[in-house]
Amino acid sequence: MSSALSKTRQDHATETAEDYVEAIAEILKTNSVCRCVDLVSRFSVTNATVNKTVARLVRDGLVETQPYRPLVLTAKGTRLAAECKKRHELVESFLVAMGVSPEIATTDSEGIEHHVSKDTLRAMKRILESGWPIHQANESLHQKPSVDAE
Repeated sequence: MSSALSKTRQDHATETAEDYVEAIAEILKTNSVCRCVDLVSRFSVTNATVNKTVARLVRDGLVETQPYRPLVLTAKGTRLAAECKKRHELVESFLVAMGVSPEIATTDSEGIEHHVSKDTLRAMKRILESGWPIHQANESLHQKPSVDAE
């Protein structure tokens, strides 16, 4: 298996956990408590799906819960949620800076954020802070795109 395919598979394995801890953090910020029913509503999934995912999050040390009690992010879960939010905001801001509408950037960043490397994130941040490198921008203007985006 190629390393790119292997990385994509690993990214998919962590994507759900990242989405859940980010959602739990957002719900806690808004409502001060997060219950499984909040996640059922948020993700439009069944109670069984949320319960299974929460059990995985507990196993991985990201969430603590007791029967009939709200969900609580552990320190590890809180750190992961903050990293995910920061990564999401960076990708979304980069897409908007490229001219993508805010609505589409929000949707697209949901998928991209889980598959982008730290090197790419650093490059996005550098471009947002300093602009496109002139020599690379000029070179890319003279190259034909390799795929049709339409």
